[in-house]
Amino acid sequence: MNFKTCIRCGCFFSSSDSVCPNCKSKDEIDKASLKQCLANNDMPNNYESLAYLSGVSVKNINRFLDTKEFSSLKDSFNNPNINL
Repeated sequence: MNFKTCIRCGCFFSSSDSVCPNCKSKDEIDKASLKQCLANNDMPNNYESLAYLSGVSVKNINRFLDTKEFSSLKDSFNNPNINL
């Protein structure tokens, strides 16, 4: 079995996920915070504002934008009318 490095914390683990089992629950909490932030606030102008409002790091927001779950959010930030 091959070892991977956790994208979030850097530890070595063996799994098909991109994060270790310890960080998987942290990812779920961050995703829930991000969803709640988007439901309760207007769409922010940039990733930094979204990170500030949600409490989720820009690094993790970028990682989440590559998932199917948040693909529509990525399209919103690719809108030419939004200043990044």
